[in-house]
Amino acid sequence: MVYYLAFLNVLCFFLYGIDKYLAIKKYRRISEYTFFVLSFFGGSIGSIIGMKIFHHKTKKVIFWIINFLSIIMWIFLLVHYISINS
Repeated sequence: MVYYLAFLNVLCFFLYGIDKYLAIKKYRRISEYTFFVLSFFGGSIGSIIGMKIFHHKTKKVIFWIINFLSIIMWIFLLVHYISINS
């Protein structure tokens, strides 16, 4: 589980950087849906760090909402997983 979450967060972080680069160069971009799905499946922290570091998508409130709701969901899932396995 730790490797899965670490991988997704690193992936999300780099995708924000890549999308920022693509936006500057006016190339085809990574879809917002992709960012939402990756955040939902565990990449929220990497997404938030990527948003802040690359100053990308920070004015779109929906990105903040999705990421923070995903973090809350993952905290509940991890607490539940730990309580079951202890």
